[in-house]
Amino acid sequence: MTLAIAVVALVATVLTVTELARRLDVSAPLLLTIVGVGASFLPFVPPLVVSPELVLVGLLPPLLYAASVKTSLVDLGANKRNIGMLSVGLVAFTAIGVGLALWWLFDVPLPLGIAVGGVVAPPDAVAATAVGRRIGLPRRIVTVLEGESLFNDATALVLVRLGILALGSALSVGAVVGQVAWTSIAGVGIGLVVAQVLTWVRRRVTDPISGTAISFLAPWLAYLPAEELHASGVLAVVVAGVLLGHRAPVIQSATSRVADRINWATAQFILENGVFLLIGLQAKGIIERITATPAGVSRALLMSLVVLAAVVVLRPLWVIPLRFLMGDPQDRRDQLRSSVIVSWAGMRGVVTLAAAFTLPVGVPDRDAFVLAALVVVAGTLLVQGSSLPWVARRLDVHGPDPREDVLQTATVMRSAVTAGLRELDRLAAPTEPPLPDGLVDQLRTMAERRVHAVWEQLGAPSGTERPDGSGGAMVETPSESYRRARTAMLQAERTEVLRLRDLGTIDHEVLAAVLASLDVEESVVTSVSERQGALRERLVLTPESSKGDCLHLREAPVGIEPVTPDGCADCLRDGTTWVHLRLCLTCGNVGCCDSSTGRHATSHHHATAHPVMRSIEPGEGWRWCYIDELLG
Repeated sequence: MTLAIAVVALVATVLTVTELARRLDVSAPLLLTIVGVGASFLPFVPPLVVSPELVLVGLLPPLLYAASVKTSLVDLGANKRNIGMLSVGLVAFTAIGVGLALWWLFDVPLPLGIAVGGVVAPPDAVAATAVGRRIGLPRRIVTVLEGESLFNDATALVLVRLGILALGSALSVGAVVGQVAWTSIAGVGIGLVVAQVLTWVRRRVTDPISGTAISFLAPWLAYLPAEELHASGVLAVVVAGVLLGHRAPVIQSATSRVADRINWATAQFILENGVFLLIGLQAKGIIERITATPAGVSRALLMSLVVLAAVVVLRPLWVIPLRFLMGDPQDRRDQLRSSVIVSWAGMRGVVTLAAAFTLPVGVPDRDAFVLAALVVVAGTLLVQGSSLPWVARRLDVHGPDPREDVLQTATVMRSAVTAGLRELDRLAAPTEPPLPDGLVDQLRTMAERRVHAVWEQLGAPSGTERPDGSGGAMVETPSESYRRARTAMLQAERTEVLRLRDLGTIDHEVLAAVLASLDVEESVVTSVSERQGALRERLVLTPESSKGDCLHLREAPVGIEPVTPDGCADCLRDGTTWVHLRLCLTCGNVGCCDSSTGRHATSHHHATAHPVMRSIEPGEGWRWCYIDELLG
């Protein structure tokens, strides 16, 4: 019963503190650590000692898997050089630097100092990416931080093991190289084998509940065999997770993927936030043990501050020069800004504290090193985590404009819908079994509406002033009308289903299935509205990564004088209402988009074959080639 009460109290505290952090717009890991430290000194909170086995075997594998399964294999490949230099080179550089500082200032044996350096070297994936996403860092920086945090744990734990082994016996260079090579190669190999086996299994298990249960086993299926063979369990979990996440759209059903995302999001939320609370709750016990040692607290605190200063200073000493040596000489300013951000995003977390507890009990100053690990975790979260948003603002480093995401989404959706329509044409061919009358038109309309719904997010929302300055309000787009009407319908449908439920005449499972289907549809409808509300009011151009290259885009001008600057020429003539405005870059005709009733921009292209148009909505400067269906 005592254990159950403690678990409930921990989870309740995590929920309360993370919600408070969200409302205060502060880092949840930082606030949880502070709350844990404070709670450890309360008289009614029992002493807490977290064993390294609990963290390394119980918490680390699922946390790594939850992060890796959402990581893009393509992005990792595109940034593999930067990730490798951080996850291997920087960890070794930090471990050696901390070891030398402890050896020189406190006469700590150099192998032990390097082991302690390995303990504090790896930044935490949870803390870094949580802060990075919250303040809106560029995606490439977040990808590098994620990749570094996933792979650096393996390097750090290997250094800790080697440092501890070197205390008892001399290690040759060959032995070190052989140990590192076996740990890495075997860890990656086991991860590949596990990913291949689970790929075969998941293709054949179609039940979503069974599939989710298999996914919960996956971290330990990779981690435990690797550790048993003295390989890197961290690398095995990460490799298996990244590959399974990459293959999920092919090997799993949509229902299974939805179930996995929901269940893993819940587990990850509780575990990753609970870890930081557990870190803080150990503060009192660590300090009490140090107080009982002959050296006392003063030497331990001084040692902790030296280690904290070393990990903060060593990171930019490695990152900034390396980025200048490896980067493009024509892009020095952006390299410096991104290097400073990466240098300052070195928050430590769960692996640091877990690795500290793996230090042998008989090691001199063990409790002081454990305190140093706690100080590094809390200090980097406090100093770097709380100031990273300010640094990003000062350097004018920010993520992509949400409307750039909409442009990329529209391009992907257009390509996907075009492929779907081609398949629909094939199914409607005379050689196939005939489709019911009207079904082809219905499916085609639904497909086009999905594309239009994305494009409509770009223009000014309904209720705002028209771009022609006439003072009238922008008309409600068809997708906005659909969402408004469908939301009202869903509420009425749910009310009726609940009325039938209360009568007790319908089976519960039937009602639950109907309510679940209504919830899925409503979540899709509301998520579109929420995304549209986050769009910014500044000029949005086509992102470089999405720019197409075709003859028509190359030959088209950036802009041209509109023939009718006050609105769509055909709508003004016919008295109809447009939604968004498009400018022909060949003749200057102004037409309305496909979401409008007349679809005059597309009609103009069909009549004249003029290939490229440009949006002339306020704050937009992107172009579109009708012929090649490319953004430019």
